[in-house]
Amino acid sequence: MNIQPNYKFFLLFVLSCLFSNYVSSTEAPVRGEIVGGSAHVAPSWFKQSFLDIAEDVDEATASNKHVLLFFQLNDCPYCDRMLTESFEAEPLTSFIQQNFDTISINVRGDREIAFNEDLVVTEKELSNTLNVRATPAIVILDSNNKQVVRVNGYRAPERFKLILEYVQSKSYKTEKLSEYINKNVNKDIYQPKANPLFSNITDLSLVKGPLMVIIEDSSCYDCKEFYDGLLADALVQKEMVPFTVVRIDASSSQAMIDVDGKQTTANKLVDKYQMIYRPGVLFFNENKLHRRHDSLTFPHHFKESLRFVAGEFYKKQSYRSYTQERTEELLSQGINIDLSQPTIK
Repeated sequence: MNIQPNYKFFLLFVLSCLFSNYVSSTEAPVRGEIVGGSAHVAPSWFKQSFLDIAEDVDEATASNKHVLLFFQLNDCPYCDRMLTESFEAEPLTSFIQQNFDTISINVRGDREIAFNEDLVVTEKELSNTLNVRATPAIVILDSNNKQVVRVNGYRAPERFKLILEYVQSKSYKTEKLSEYINKNVNKDIYQPKANPLFSNITDLSLVKGPLMVIIEDSSCYDCKEFYDGLLADALVQKEMVPFTVVRIDASSSQAMIDVDGKQTTANKLVDKYQMIYRPGVLFFNENKLHRRHDSLTFPHHFKESLRFVAGEFYKKQSYRSYTQERTEELLSQGINIDLSQPTIK
């Protein structure tokens, strides 16, 4: 077959384009990125500790203060929000400075900490020892270097103020934090509303598949953001499809049956699961609790809790292992992971 030079050139050009397109189509997608984080430097008035915590406790006690350990993670959006709203805004800034010596601890840090005479570890090791899984985590110590309060995750300033006052007044010597908050919180903040998401179920044992229990009451500072932002997010809504959703009024004594078939009431059920944040969320499947959110959660982390429970990933791995694998899966597919807070619609 005799091919003219011009046709040879044209044929080579076409083959080159086809090969180029084939290679492009088989190349891995551009790796996704983790976005929406918030870099935030701890306030300059945080104590510049030598990280001998027993010594810090002695110094704080001499000044009639408590030591407050602020466990944080670089670029943590929840840490950023809590630092901005509570530690860097009045009236809490002055109250914290007057009553607490605040020490920042990086949950992935390598500084050495002498937590007590028996425990000398790095920041990262201490975080693991204390089972810090959500940031910010706040641990407040008494004069004997014993934990009197542990707060996992973000708290609205109004509710965080109650926690600080509970410690400052040493009410931990006579009552539980949940009792103190219930007695002192403003109960005229939020009016619970009907929602088509809710199933009118009081016997939780009847739900065999994924079950999400939302715990709220009239003291819920973050309920509007929860419903109008978080639950309005398209990715969250997609993962919610398999779930039966039940709303519980934490202040109610309405008769209920828990997932284990035992009779209880709404307020006793909330106490059983030690839920002190509003709105709190419990995630069940196969009549067992697998995840709990007792602090503010943004869309990415919320939807992954839903997926972890509905997909029954708990049968083969821990949530920490799941999140590590899931993060790599999304990024390798070229999907960005957005850690930012929801947009209120």
